[in-house]
Amino acid sequence: MEHMNLEEFKNISNMEIIQELIKVNNGYITSKQLTDLGIHRMYLKMLKDKKLIEKIAWGIYIDSSKIEDNYYVLSIELPKIIYSHMTALYFHGLSIKAPDNKFDMTVTYEYHNPKLNKHNIFYVNDDIYYLGLTDVKTPMGNIVKAYDMERCICDIIRSKNRMDVDHVKYTIKKYLQRKDKNIAKLTEYAQKIGIKDKVINFMSMFDE
Repeated sequence: MEHMNLEEFKNISNMEIIQELIKVNNGYITSKQLTDLGIHRMYLKMLKDKKLIEKIAWGIYIDSSKIEDNYYVLSIELPKIIYSHMTALYFHGLSIKAPDNKFDMTVTYEYHNPKLNKHNIFYVNDDIYYLGLTDVKTPMGNIVKAYDMERCICDIIRSKNRMDVDHVKYTIKKYLQRKDKNIAKLTEYAQKIGIKDKVINFMSMFDE
């Protein structure tokens, strides 16, 4: 979420500050944001009682006129997740279908949270956790962390036993048709992950 300049708030009320925060954050506000600004959380209750906002998760609220973005809310609840594999490929326009409510996400081995159990979680070592990390927009226009196309291609090949084979084949074919594909980057990532030969061999099956 965006942070606002405290100097801008000197001459306006707390309620105006909160309403501006909701506006710049595409309809979202968290209790942590208010705490960081030194504003009492009672204002959230006041807005909730007026039905101007709704509580959608612990400490997370949304403008009542907005539709909840599950990808974005989950990224706030679990700040260390990175959308990966087929879920991230959906953001990149390379998935055969939209994900259901069970998302593909990558975290480090040290990260644990009961909410992870509801999703497809892939654990990695710290040395490749940030490899290919980028910001993407969800279909509702909110920014979340995900891996770029090349990292996702490496991941679905590396984890193809956990993937739908037809979905993997579709994605590889679509990726090779993309003008913005970067085979050099793909090879570099595969080398760092330790699956260079596997990726090259698999990709060669689809390269026309």
